[in-house]
Amino acid sequence: MSKRFLLLCALTALTGCSKKSGDDAAAPLPEVKAGLAAREAKLKSYRIAGTVQDTGLEPVTFTFEYRAPQRLRGTLGPPASRTFAWDGTHFFQQLDGERRFSTFTSELPPVKLAGFLSETFHPFMPEGFRAPLLLSHAAVRRATHPLAPRAVELVQQLEGEAAGLEMVYVLRWPQLDFLGRRTGAPGGAAAEERVEEEHCDEALALCVPKRISRWQGGKRVGETVLTRVELNATLPNDGFTLTAPEGYDVQTRTLVESAPTPPPAGG
Repeated sequence: MSKRFLLLCALTALTGCSKKSGDDAAAPLPEVKAGLAAREAKLKSYRIAGTVQDTGLEPVTFTFEYRAPQRLRGTLGPPASRTFAWDGTHFFQQLDGERRFSTFTSELPPVKLAGFLSETFHPFMPEGFRAPLLLSHAAVRRATHPLAPRAVELVQQLEGEAAGLEMVYVLRWPQLDFLGRRTGAPGGAAAEERVEEEHCDEALALCVPKRISRWQGGKRVGETVLTRVELNATLPNDGFTLTAPEGYDVQTRTLVESAPTPPPAGG
């Protein structure tokens, strides 16, 4: 018996090293990636609204609209509402508290622009409305979950600045609906997101989270609750192109790459 086979048995030792049936074996990573891509293709647009709350703080309301390819609009508040939108060509920022409206054209390379949009709109997009980013070496193992008797866990060791962290996604099988995510550090620190309620669409044959709780060190630290979920909603183009409200300070600006930091003098 090869060392590789023994290692596989150790990782999946639920019934010993006996031959697995098709139902027991974890799906290979390429099959999971293909399933996630197919699921994402079905969800062409959505509109959500809800609240985000950290323990001990007041909830923050938000709305978010998405339409493929890459049309996004999110609002935080009230009070002091802030709206951000990308219509495929321009980025808009509306700050109601400051009565300021900005339109940005982009001179960023495509990769940098994608990173900027991801960073800006990530807070509006709960897990389960976007496919998880999987590394090439991610491992797949069979699991169960209170919301899904059949599930898979996607386990990956993070790299770069997050090196040393392990991230585990839990997805319903075979629909690949998001059910949870755990992040663990070598020192034992752990964070987790748990899906507690879902919104399901029979026509699309998928579910998305409706209530997600957040945990750190085994303690509940917050939650996201969606009060409105519309999947494949009709979202016209002009809904992502903002215009300045009357009386606002209007600015036109450009998104450019940051200049590299010069070395210290005499260095």
